[in-house]
Amino acid sequence: MASEKVETVVAGNYLEMEREEEDSKSTSSKFSRLFWHGGSVYDAWFSCASNQVAQVLLTLPYSFSQLGMVSGIIFQLFYGLMGSWTAYLITVLYVEYRTRKEREKVDFRNHVIQWFEVLDGLLGKHWRNLGLFFNCTFLLFGSVIQLIACASNIYYINDNLDKRTWTYIFGACCATTVFIPSFHNYRIWSFLGLIMTTYTAWYMTIASLIHGQVEGVTHSGPTKLVLYFTGATNILYTFGGHAVTVEIMHAMWKPQKFKMIYLIATLYVLTLTLPSASAVYWAFGDNLLTHSNALSLLPRTGFRDTAVILMLIHQFITFGFACTPLYFVWEKFVGVHETKSLLKRALVRLPVVVPIWFLAIIFPFFGPINSTVGSLLVSFTVYIIPALAHMVTFASAPARENAVERPPSILGGWVGLYSMNVFVVVWVLVVGFGLGGWASMLNFIHQVDTFGLFAKCYQCPPHKA
Repeated sequence: MASEKVETVVAGNYLEMEREEEDSKSTSSKFSRLFWHGGSVYDAWFSCASNQVAQVLLTLPYSFSQLGMVSGIIFQLFYGLMGSWTAYLITVLYVEYRTRKEREKVDFRNHVIQWFEVLDGLLGKHWRNLGLFFNCTFLLFGSVIQLIACASNIYYINDNLDKRTWTYIFGACCATTVFIPSFHNYRIWSFLGLIMTTYTAWYMTIASLIHGQVEGVTHSGPTKLVLYFTGATNILYTFGGHAVTVEIMHAMWKPQKFKMIYLIATLYVLTLTLPSASAVYWAFGDNLLTHSNALSLLPRTGFRDTAVILMLIHQFITFGFACTPLYFVWEKFVGVHETKSLLKRALVRLPVVVPIWFLAIIFPFFGPINSTVGSLLVSFTVYIIPALAHMVTFASAPARENAVERPPSILGGWVGLYSMNVFVVVWVLVVGFGLGGWASMLNFIHQVDTFGLFAKCYQCPPHKA
């Protein structure tokens, strides 16, 4: 009976909103529900799967060249499961926070709950500030990476303009995401985005197998600790896409059903990343060490150009995914978050895009920047902080006794859950942040020394006259 009561409290407002949507029979509202206004379990799955593997799909073969084939596969499986675990923890904390607040009659109808608010409500302002800093910084650089990837990809279709100029152009294009109100409105984009990454992954796999191994191919990785831990941290970044988990959950009609969605999305993503990274590395080997974008090595065909175009569109979508939580934070700071005027919110959001645009021009290092962001930001944002927050939230016996979501019995109850959380914190702190941070920063500094800040055309081949 208690669990049924909790479920009603958690889903109450959203069920009311859903009925309001169903009451409208106009053609426009039917069209809106079909393409625009999603909140189902399927919408959440498409959002998670589409958001998790974007441009990083193109850098995973580069990571394999640093790690070697065996380590590359093992790290993908390992971090995929670890990422699913911490996404589950975030889900539990969200449900706990929202249930407590709705028992106090708080209405979230015009307010999007975010991760830092969950930390604030459960653990206080110091945790809120910690979550806000790491989450916003990670999402800021996540958006930067999407702009860099856009310029890197389009260059392989049209090299009449350098990558820096393409970054200017795509920065303006991505600024249009200010008009997408929330994650409710990514229904059609999430669906299309997953199709795009699926096509690109299988194109990379099949094209590499058909191409065969290049003459004199070598697979010498791993050769240096710096490269090894840089590659491992890029994979940590790959499966750390759940910095927007709370916002995706909040967009669901029944957010308590989110628990297994991220795991299922991860399993699907592995069917894309493992074959594509393995096949490209098999075909090109150590050549990938100087080609962080796998598309640069595959021969130009109509299929490759299609993959480039689809990834460009997908990176626009992923830019929106990464930037929308930043828009929400800025709206709340300015005081317009709960206004119903879409134009007013869009105008207020525009300043958020400017620093993203600027940073993409300063650090255009496609590939190495993923590892740096992964080690310094993702490690805390989506692995260490959720595990620590979960342990502290349920540290007392009354908190465990009254928890909305209890640990699955298969884990061995609270003892098993705490053991897993301690392992995640120690592993990511030592291997992800410590060794990964050391390696990725050395690699990043090497890129700066080699190409310089504001590099006009990072890793571009000599331009043919």
